Amino acid sequence: MKKKIFGVVTLCATLLLGACGTGNNAGTGNDGGTETTSTSNVAEENEGLDFPVSTSNEAELIDGGTLEVAVVMDTQFQGLFQWEFYQDSYDRDFLEPSHEYLFLKNDDFMIVDGGPADLVLDEENKTATITLRDELKWSDGVDVTAEDVIFSYEVIGHADYTGIRYDNNFTNIIGMEAYNAGESDTISGITAISDKVVQIEYKEVHPGMMQQGGGVYHSALAKHTFDGIEVKDMESSDPVRKNPIGFGPYVMSNIVPGESVEYLPNEYYYGEEPALDKLVFRAVPSASINEALLAKHYDMAIKMPTDTFDTYKDMDGYQMLGRPEQSYTYIGFNLGTWDEESGSVDYDPESKMANKQLRQAMAYAIDNDAIGERFYHGLRSRGTTLIPPVFGSLHDTTIEGYALNTDKANQLLDDAGYLDVDGDGFREDPNGDPLTINFASMSGGETAQPLADYYLQQWQEVGLNVEYTTGRLIDFQAFYDRLKNDDPEIDVYQAAWGTGSDPSPTSLWGPNSAFNYTRYESEENTRLLAAIDSNASFDEAKRKEAFDAWQAYAFEEAFAFPTLYRNQILPISDRVANFSWAYDVDHNPWAAVGVTAEERE
Repeated sequence: MKKKIFGVVTLCATLLLGACGTGNNAGTGNDGGTETTSTSNVAEENEGLDFPVSTSNEAELIDGGTLEVAVVMDTQFQGLFQWEFYQDSYDRDFLEPSHEYLFLKNDDFMIVDGGPADLVLDEENKTATITLRDELKWSDGVDVTAEDVIFSYEVIGHADYTGIRYDNNFTNIIGMEAYNAGESDTISGITAISDKVVQIEYKEVHPGMMQQGGGVYHSALAKHTFDGIEVKDMESSDPVRKNPIGFGPYVMSNIVPGESVEYLPNEYYYGEEPALDKLVFRAVPSASINEALLAKHYDMAIKMPTDTFDTYKDMDGYQMLGRPEQSYTYIGFNLGTWDEESGSVDYDPESKMANKQLRQAMAYAIDNDAIGERFYHGLRSRGTTLIPPVFGSLHDTTIEGYALNTDKANQLLDDAGYLDVDGDGFREDPNGDPLTINFASMSGGETAQPLADYYLQQWQEVGLNVEYTTGRLIDFQAFYDRLKNDDPEIDVYQAAWGTGSDPSPTSLWGPNSAFNYTRYESEENTRLLAAIDSNASFDEAKRKEAFDAWQAYAFEEAFAFPTLYRNQILPISDRVANFSWAYDVDHNPWAAVGVTAEERE
């Protein structure tokens, strides 16, 4: 078939000749998760990767000191500083020193005792009981109570809630739907047993509810700080944007919107007294982070681009920590819209991308093995299923996924009736009408443009006329706004998911998930997701069987396909001590971190 190739893609001289260098795409989450961001030892999860997960500096901490942290991002952070309202992994990074989750988790991401609260799940009676620490206080000194836990549910479940966390996990609570519909002023299934104990009644309980972020909401919200503020106005209110409080080791003391946050120790913290006098988090563009580290401006750099790893891996004065991400990059297809009234996706079987052979062909046209190696120096690898391998045995290793197979892509398109009728090098749709596919991807980093160009080139190689939505890459915030609002100019898009700690895909790909940006829905998809989240899945073998069945179905339907599994690198100054990047630490890592010298060297 005659092909049209974007001239600009020749700057890559094809992907295989070298790393044209994408950026540090981040994505949202279900929180557990986010529009992106494993366990304790990276080497265990990633063949050929061997990075420590904790600092090796064992020198004595100095008294106090200031730790300066770069958050690498090519956009301004939104500044939604409460768990109930944040939407992306950038805000999550800024939240972590000051806002803890209620529960701790182990290396399987299962909730364990010992954190701000403990959880007991009663399978027989279908209840969850949350017991707060007696000494747990907000950073303004007010006790954290059962009323604050319930307030989180009342805000998220309210009809005027403007956030993105109202999903199946909340509608599963007895009385929640009546409360959301305005038929009740309270949620009948949530009861304060005492000042520090809350009991929640569910329609169904499932094993994912013992995962962090897996069904039992992980936060409390300081009700007294929202006095007089209507739910519809909370997202823009001072307790979210200007003076948020939490119960983490630090408190946000100075917020420069979109730029930086300063933190001071929380004098009411329930745990060990924080070691530092001050923390400073600052947004730093990816183009200038290497120079900033060389100049020793920062003690660590969160979300360091992996596409430029070879330029900083041996940087003097820094140790490199590493871990697999609870995330993946994916290509998704626009297959419908979001129905606000019903709170569910409205799948359109007549949409432009509804033919699964078209979607499969686009997946087979991409060489993700080469992308991971050449663009990311082996720090990313080809994705095979929508359950990343960080979740251990629940990831189905028997599914090989979509690897480059141009012949198969062409055959799929031919069989589906996508033929080049007029001989211009591009295929028409099965009705013989011109077919233009609009592709959206995020800007940011050195490789965002050449990688996106590569996708266009590969799709054009198999005769598909794919063009950029808006004619160019889109800023992170604007990109996700377009997805959330079902922009009709987007047919296919590249994005990333932070999965959170619950491997269940329901909150990302379920029919009632606002995060399901593909807007795909089917009876079979819903049935398979329900099996994962069913009582039967308390049996480990049945749970594995249910996960495998859904992964096979998702691979076949290709409403989205994973492109890359991701690993993170954290440059951290040699003067930093007592910092662990493990997912299963038994404390907030920001509580223990300190420095052993006054200056970075």
